[in-house]
Amino acid sequence: MIDAVLSDTLSQHISAESNKNFTLDEHQAIGGGSINDCYKISGNGKHYFLKTNNADLADMFAAEASGLHAIVDSNTILAPKPICYGETDTTTYLILEYLELGTSRKQNDQDNIDQFGEQLATMHRNVQTRYGWKRNNTIGSTPQINTHCDNWSEFFREHRLGYQINLASENGHHGQFIDKAHELLEYVDQLLYHNPPASLLHGDLWSGNYGITSNGLPAIFDPAVYYGDSETDMAMTELFGNFPPRFYDAYWHHHPKEAEYSVRKTLYNLYHILNHLNLFGDGYYSQADHMMSALLSEVR
Repeated sequence: MIDAVLSDTLSQHISAESNKNFTLDEHQAIGGGSINDCYKISGNGKHYFLKTNNADLADMFAAEASGLHAIVDSNTILAPKPICYGETDTTTYLILEYLELGTSRKQNDQDNIDQFGEQLATMHRNVQTRYGWKRNNTIGSTPQINTHCDNWSEFFREHRLGYQINLASENGHHGQFIDKAHELLEYVDQLLYHNPPASLLHGDLWSGNYGITSNGLPAIFDPAVYYGDSETDMAMTELFGNFPPRFYDAYWHHHPKEAEYSVRKTLYNLYHILNHLNLFGDGYYSQADHMMSALLSEVR
């Protein structure tokens, strides 16, 4: 809900950041998210995308803005530019550039999908020397720890898989499930014996976090940015329904797939399934258990 206090705060903040007068006079709720309340806000002929949440989650939006800046500054693929973020006594907010997404026909246009694959491959060629990120952020509403690390398997074991397993234990999962999870942790080095470049990642790249704009440009949003194995982004594109086939053709043409990807894909996606287990409950228990069994069968 946008009350009078928040409306005035947003108007003043946007005016200050844009150096142009802005008075919020219209807002439209936008559905699709389970974490934040989202709106298209308008005034003075301008449109912006607004996210809001409880005031105690201000750091979540600060981290998202930082990640979006990294993607925008890579000059590889379109992402909404952060305008500003802040808070009132009751509400924290993030204001972004408004991107008008196209129709379903535009989303499936083959040329646009080809471009998406090519541009993501280019973004993944932005690399750093260490894995992690300059700050922690969130995956959904779960803290995502991005402490820098020189070793990829150590980073993924400690700050991705291990963190979610500890949360699962705190949430009441015990017995063979947690025993199996801790056994799998012992094999992460064996499963991730490669030494991938530390690529700039979206971090939460499922089908709900990309689109094609009304003028045909691929765009990504709602990131959980860090530097890591580019295969983690690609793995997630296959987790909740694949992207269009031409996307994969274009991406793998520019960033050839390695033979061991199919096994690593399961490990990388286990992180997200465990996160969903921790966020949304036992509906993801069987899937997580099956994935752990499949991975252990590769190394036992």
